[in-house]
Amino acid sequence: MSHLQLTDIDLAFGTHRVVRKLSLRLEKGRIGCLLGPSGCGKTTVLRCIAGFEHVAAGEVRLDGQLVSSRDIHVAPEQRRIGMVFQDYALFPHLTVAENVAFGLRGATPEEKRARVDELLTTVGLADQGAKYPHELSGGQQQRVALARALAPRPALLLLDEPFSNLDVELRERLSHEVRDIIKASGTTAILVTHDQHEAFAVADEIGIMHEGRIQQWDTPYNLYHRPANRFVADFIGQGVLLPGTVVNERQVEVELGTLDSTLAVECPGGCSRNCAVDVLLRPDDVVHDDASPTKARVVKKAFRGADILYTLELPSGTRVLSLVPSHHDHAIGETIGIRLDVDHVVAFHGDTPATAEQHAQDLVHIAP
Repeated sequence: MSHLQLTDIDLAFGTHRVVRKLSLRLEKGRIGCLLGPSGCGKTTVLRCIAGFEHVAAGEVRLDGQLVSSRDIHVAPEQRRIGMVFQDYALFPHLTVAENVAFGLRGATPEEKRARVDELLTTVGLADQGAKYPHELSGGQQQRVALARALAPRPALLLLDEPFSNLDVELRERLSHEVRDIIKASGTTAILVTHDQHEAFAVADEIGIMHEGRIQQWDTPYNLYHRPANRFVADFIGQGVLLPGTVVNERQVEVELGTLDSTLAVECPGGCSRNCAVDVLLRPDDVVHDDASPTKARVVKKAFRGADILYTLELPSGTRVLSLVPSHHDHAIGETIGIRLDVDHVVAFHGDTPATAEQHAQDLVHIAP
């Protein structure tokens, strides 16, 4: 039995459907993430789980108990859910220790003190209990908010864009720290973010959302290397779609040559011989190789420290991306050798009239 289960939930504001038959499952002790662009419905789903919104259809179950449906709605305070908000929502008139202890109703003073000391140590703020929130940095305030949410030992922890107010470097460091803290506590959690780097750093499983639906619920590795449809392929990481023709179940012919796949060609809707497809190529699939007879012209470059991301133009005018160690510093307009290093081929049906409708269906049918 899943610790958290959403089954075909719907929610609309007026005539605008925000969530459309959305389903997901999360096992106990796992960290899930709802990832997607602004307006896709991810925060609304979080509010449905918390009980702040009433679902129009479907079910939300927490540890097997039905907490939301069209006819049943368990109040938020009765769901044993902890929340970490975007703006931290700390009480400015309370000390750090008092903020953490706020939700420990019914505990004795000794129990409160022990739990607060335990959590402040866990989040690295053991000596900050007597300070007030305004005396702390943004990263420290976020850790206090996390400690406060964990204090009552919630059945589920929800985090709504928890790092968006922090600078990039602190956001990256704190996301790893937060994952470690949640894992150490054994808490099941759901994170909402529009930043895939945060999602990859924190979550075990990620649901890519688009227009109120989950397009794919999967591991970070599979989302990057085995996207279920074009939206996921475009949203996660960087890459291009190169026109190709299926030779057989393990080979596809593209402008750069024949791609040999260790797995059967992954093509939503099925692939057949001579089928026109678009092949997903990530920057790490296109390898710089001076000895290769295949050449491409540098049209753009982005220095990234250890690497340079090159935009390369093929003889046909098609462009691909290549991530190259930065000691290979080539000028705009220079021609360089490249080769492909693809373990398995991910392809989507080509844009022909016969497949245009299938493309739309690829985006409608979710993979929970």
